Amino acid sequence: MIGGGRGAFIGAVHRLAAAMDGKAELVAGAFSSDPARSKASGADLLLDPARVYGTYAEMVKGEAAMPPERRLDFVVIATPNHEHFPPAKLFLEAGFNVVCDKPVTLNLPEAKRLRAIVRKTRKVFVLTHNYTGNVMVKQARRLVQSGRLGKIRKIVVEYPQGWLSTPLETTGHKQAVWRADPKRSGAANCLGDVGTHAENLARTITGLRIESLCADLTSFVTGRKLEDDANILVRFQEGAKGVLHASQISVGEENNLNIRVYGTKAGIEWHQERPDELVVKFPDRPRQIWRRGNPYIDASAGRFARVPAGHPEGYLEAFGNVYREAFRAIAAEVGNRPQPKDLDFPTIDDGVEGMAFIEAAVRSSRNGSRWVRLRRE
Repeated sequence: MIGGGRGAFIGAVHRLAAAMDGKAELVAGAFSSDPARSKASGADLLLDPARVYGTYAEMVKGEAAMPPERRLDFVVIATPNHEHFPPAKLFLEAGFNVVCDKPVTLNLPEAKRLRAIVRKTRKVFVLTHNYTGNVMVKQARRLVQSGRLGKIRKIVVEYPQGWLSTPLETTGHKQAVWRADPKRSGAANCLGDVGTHAENLARTITGLRIESLCADLTSFVTGRKLEDDANILVRFQEGAKGVLHASQISVGEENNLNIRVYGTKAGIEWHQERPDELVVKFPDRPRQIWRRGNPYIDASAGRFARVPAGHPEGYLEAFGNVYREAFRAIAAEVGNRPQPKDLDFPTIDDGVEGMAFIEAAVRSSRNGSRWVRLRRE
């Protein structure tokens, strides 16, 4: 693991998710940009001190020299955004598979460069848009794919939070400080942190990419350099229209990611805070509430369920599902066997799509909220 040491939220989440199925063991890490803090974090995690490094540059050198039976199968990048591309490039080119937190890089040019590296090295690259691992998200996708909704007309996706409704970054709050810093967060704060989840969720369920958008980004908190609220009109492929709203100043909201998709035959609605339920709506009969774990769930989605119906599954289980699929690909790559055709996890292409979305939204807002096209290629 790179990053994710003492005081980090997402590092512990990655460790829990990766360990959920007993298929991976944390054996090495460079857990902080501060070498002493990295060593202390390694001690917290009971690792061999010889495999706890002061920097990721030291780590790639030391781990590449390991004998095959001890060599890392993959590395997890759980750092602020500006430290995604450099270690990903280094480890991919050294022959390691990579799991990376989102957004994939600091900016769009880096994402495109990383895509070229992944394609050249042919290593497994996994982007942890964890909400896509949820059973009912996969069921929603299956309903769209099967034609049950008809032709998609409208997509409304939201991710409101309220945790940055005050200048929390001025108090030294670790998670707020780097997200509010353009040098570490990139051109966007709210869009990179939660807006990319909304974009990825809409595309995962519907299969439709954004063609163009019109964005209004705002920094409501005085002195904040990056946006804390985003309101975006979206034109998708195949004529579908949409609205994407992401916010971190919506007081009282926690992690209210939700999506509504409307077709010519039916509509669906899913809320991350009620992850086991999918609402299916019809023009000529009462709406239905589909629940995870029941026999009417499609097998392609149901295989991701971990416990019987009535036992809630949520954030961590979805994260674990992304890892479980990633491990299938990594096992195939390590064993030099063909990869299964049905692997289901976010890839570098999802990362480029997310960065193209951020770049377009920032460009639109800075130019008077004009309509702009995405520059993904």
